[in-house]
Amino acid sequence: MLAMRTFVVVTFSSEGGSASQVVNRLIDMGFETMLGSHDFVYNWERDANPENVIELVDKVQKKLHGMNVLLQFATSQ
Repeated sequence: MLAMRTFVVVTFSSEGGSASQVVNRLIDMGFETMLGSHDFVYNWERDANPENVIELVDKVQKKLHGMNVLLQFATSQ
């Protein structure tokens, strides 16, 4: 079975936090950087359910509050 993964795409604003600040905050939360159609990936240690994903998204939003970035999330196996 493939592990669950949550992908994040970040859109930056010139009025917000720097890319390095955003990257450091996401890495602190357990995300890994990646190249391609997604900027970051979170690899779940166990299968995630919708509630787990919502909790993670809430945590990311709280951690990046005030950074003036747009976030797009996608979770799959």
